[in-house]
Amino acid sequence: MKNDERKREAEDSREDLKKTNERRIEELLNINNKYVRTQRHLEQYKDIASLEQLEHAFEIQKEREERMEHIKDLIVNGSQSREENIDALEKRIAYTSGYLKNNSDYMDDVTLENTKEKQENRKQQLENMLE
Repeated sequence: MKNDERKREAEDSREDLKKTNERRIEELLNINNKYVRTQRHLEQYKDIASLEQLEHAFEIQKEREERMEHIKDLIVNGSQSREENIDALEKRIAYTSGYLKNNSDYMDDVTLENTKEKQENRKQQLENMLE
């Protein structure tokens, strides 16, 4: 009986990992598509964009590159350690705070509220991890 239970648990674990990796791959593709579109726009419109707009676009692209590398690493090597999760959350909170500070005046109401809500969720998640 215990052997059957272990086999079922192992199968469940593999299935969970498979689903998690499928979500990670979807996110990786989503980020990559945004990255490619932004690169194309940067190439097409660099002559008419302001220096501030270009700097902002490059910041976003750098963040996307880091996220893509992180997701690839998760797919290849498995889950993060607790410390890596905390570091990643702190980084996302800081980045989003800066983004909101610089861009909230230009965001539509729905996007602004969604971003603020995600930010609060990140803070709550971080708080829970630090307890």
